[in-house]
Amino acid sequence: MISRRDFLKLSALVTASAALSSCAPVYRRIAGGLPTLPWAPLDVQDFLALNRLTFGPRVEERARFVEIGLQAYIEEQLAFDSIDDFDCEILLQPFKTIRMSADEIEGVTNQLFDGYDRERPANELRQATLLRQVYSKRQLYEIMVEFWSDHFNIFIEKEPLFYLKPVDDREVIRKHALGNFRDLVWASAHSPAMLVYLDNHVNEKSHPNENYARELMELHTLGVDGGYTQNDVMELARCLTGWTVKEHFWLGEFTFNKDIHDEGVKNVLGLAIQPNGQSEAEQVIEHLVMHPSTARFIATKLTRRFIADDAPQEIVEKAAQTFLATSGDIKSVLRVILLDGLALAQPKYKRPANFITSALRLTNTETDGALHDYLLRMGQPYFNLPTPDGYPDVSAPWQSNLMPRWQFAFELMRGEIAGTKNNLDRLLDVASTGVLEDDVDALTSLLLGVPLERFARDELIGSVYSTGTTPEETLQILAAGILASPAFQWR
Repeated sequence: MISRRDFLKLSALVTASAALSSCAPVYRRIAGGLPTLPWAPLDVQDFLALNRLTFGPRVEERARFVEIGLQAYIEEQLAFDSIDDFDCEILLQPFKTIRMSADEIEGVTNQLFDGYDRERPANELRQATLLRQVYSKRQLYEIMVEFWSDHFNIFIEKEPLFYLKPVDDREVIRKHALGNFRDLVWASAHSPAMLVYLDNHVNEKSHPNENYARELMELHTLGVDGGYTQNDVMELARCLTGWTVKEHFWLGEFTFNKDIHDEGVKNVLGLAIQPNGQSEAEQVIEHLVMHPSTARFIATKLTRRFIADDAPQEIVEKAAQTFLATSGDIKSVLRVILLDGLALAQPKYKRPANFITSALRLTNTETDGALHDYLLRMGQPYFNLPTPDGYPDVSAPWQSNLMPRWQFAFELMRGEIAGTKNNLDRLLDVASTGVLEDDVDALTSLLLGVPLERFARDELIGSVYSTGTTPEETLQILAAGILASPAFQWR
């Protein structure tokens, strides 16, 4: 068997050669459902587009893309409600807390005889998130769930968010991910998880707390250069006094406490806010969500996510105009960015979660989703960022700390990850001709979109064969080397 030292040399060789421009039966049905025909190489730009629209394009998604074309594929994914995702939902049945109210979650975590503890809700949410990203057919929807989870980031390890964040994930992020931006911000502003995370539950008239007011403008709507002042933050914080969370009956629900609300007149962004209880902050929210600065801020972030770190300004401007013209319809904004912008897309470095999910998807892996420790080592565990700005969505911060990625690729292909089994051998059997060179072409086309040049392919085969491996072992080692290589890190 190849050594780790040789394995790392192999991953470097791949990059030098590549042209970069309880549910086991259900897992098997989803992950091991093999194509009936071999896959064809994809145009570089088409493979790049599919990498933006999915967490890694599986063979059947490649075939569908080729069959119907980019525009129809995007429309199909935008109409996510019409995509049958029953098999994926079956996988999530064991994770009971993702469907519970906050009060129910808090209750079961204290029933030790049921085997629950305070880590259970967070771990179930993390596993469910990974399983959805790997197995859901609603790939664009899941990408938008991830996008908004970063945009409205909440650190689940802060007490008592272990029982509040699962509800926020379900009722705020997932419910509105492809809906209307106004409804999304409105739901987040009334979310107990958000109010507790940013300390608004202790925001009262004698000691106004500015945390949520600041992030509502800086991170959620206008952006840091959106035109607000420190005085606007202070005045909005006064509007938000009394927005809190129930601590006893109906534990964890939003409530407005008029006794601790500042009843004075406020002025936010030039708006004179008359005393009107809970409606004061809601009036400001309605203004924020349709502000031109908000339109540009959201358009920039979405363009950065789907097109390039340096977002093309012509796409940003058109998306911002669409945002305002459609009153924040997320699908309409995405349609502009994807249809007009994907032709301009530039390679982006995969964040750790995308690296793991793409490796699992492209190798038809069966997994129980318990991969939190791997994400932790790579620096992107789900819902674990303490700061409210979300995980970075540009390449530079992720281009170090590569050893955990290499270790994951090595262990995945050697079958050393508990609860996880790749099906690469069975997948490659579909395309096998019995000729090793052809099989390597099929492998590199599967993982990188196109085969390597002939001389590069032969050099790779020779580098592995020199270790005395069989053809089957050669393919396994090459797959691990490709997954570990910088070539695979870009999407």
